[in-house]
Amino acid sequence: MQLLGHLLHAVKPSPTLAITRQAAELRRRGVDVISLSAGEPDFPTPDHINAAAKAAIDAGQTRYTDVDGTPELKAAIVRKFQRENGVTYDTSEISVGTGGKQVLINALLATLNPGDEVIIPAPYWVSYPDMVRLAGGTPVEVSCPAEQHFKITAAQLQKAINPRTKWVILNSPSNPTGAGYSATELKELGAVLLGHPQVYVLTDDMYEHLSYDGWVFSTMASQVPALRDRVLTVNGVSKAYSMTGWRIGYAGGPKDLIAAMATIQSQTTSNPCAISQAAAVAALDGPIDFLAERNEVFRQRRDLCLDAFNDTPGLMCRRPEGAFYLFPSCAGLIGRKTPAGVELTNDVEVSRYLLEAARVAVVPGSAFGLEGYFRISFATSTAVLEHACSRIRQACDQLV
Repeated sequence: MQLLGHLLHAVKPSPTLAITRQAAELRRRGVDVISLSAGEPDFPTPDHINAAAKAAIDAGQTRYTDVDGTPELKAAIVRKFQRENGVTYDTSEISVGTGGKQVLINALLATLNPGDEVIIPAPYWVSYPDMVRLAGGTPVEVSCPAEQHFKITAAQLQKAINPRTKWVILNSPSNPTGAGYSATELKELGAVLLGHPQVYVLTDDMYEHLSYDGWVFSTMASQVPALRDRVLTVNGVSKAYSMTGWRIGYAGGPKDLIAAMATIQSQTTSNPCAISQAAAVAALDGPIDFLAERNEVFRQRRDLCLDAFNDTPGLMCRRPEGAFYLFPSCAGLIGRKTPAGVELTNDVEVSRYLLEAARVAVVPGSAFGLEGYFRISFATSTAVLEHACSRIRQACDQLV
């Protein structure tokens, strides 16, 4: 009997989660492993958000809600988009899902037909290409090297678009690189897109509030208002509010698209967790003064790791504008040999070596569409990061 469907053969499990599981298994066996693979803040969910969830439980808000979000949460999201991004939506233009990942796949499932193409700048979040394949589309990866700060240019976008193009995905600040598009860069990309009315824009703004060194976040719907009816602006509460496990993502976009996404969701998960939705209202409407202090801690951790990597022979790393990742080049390690005489021929083997020799779990850059790099998350304690960087340096020094 053929058990697996044909679409499953086109996709692969998330390499980030696979490495996280591998590191956890080693720890269960008593191996001292530091995992820098998962993108999850180590800060707690703020108290006022937890209190709202407890109040919702006490009030009996534990039943089904509207399939794609409560009216209260949709209204809070409308206020958020207006207040923070200068974009006006009606509640009929808002979708709420079980995490940003569900919002993304809903949009792709609702719109893609066989042969439709989705432009994805590389390096990219690992799930984008496989989501496109699951939805029946074709991912078109556009390589964006470090020389252009890991961002797609207007010229590259123009060249990649053809009559089959349905979407372009922009993630800013980026997972895995932390690179962020400026308002000027978004306007340049928008000018290209204005000439291609069949192309929609999916902006993944999940790391909006995690920025450093005065870099200012911008999003396409606000910078190029003429594209508003072709932009799906995706965001969530996971990263900024330390609510990864609460699983709430949301989006604002064209009414017809939002309705189609609701239809998809009605036949998969139905509504997101009612308690989590009540907590998300408190997150979006509540104070965000805690973000400045947390961002300063993240900046200090970023700089600690950045200095350590750039001081390690064989590694070189660009300073990111946001998020909590570093994406160092390990090209200087490829071709070198381990103490056992094994030659490292690619970033996967470098990452495996770091796990085996340094007991530090990182994700190879090829998982994100750009070989010769690896990704770390610095969303963990300073002491752990210092230890991890020291181990990586020692392991690199042992190569010949």
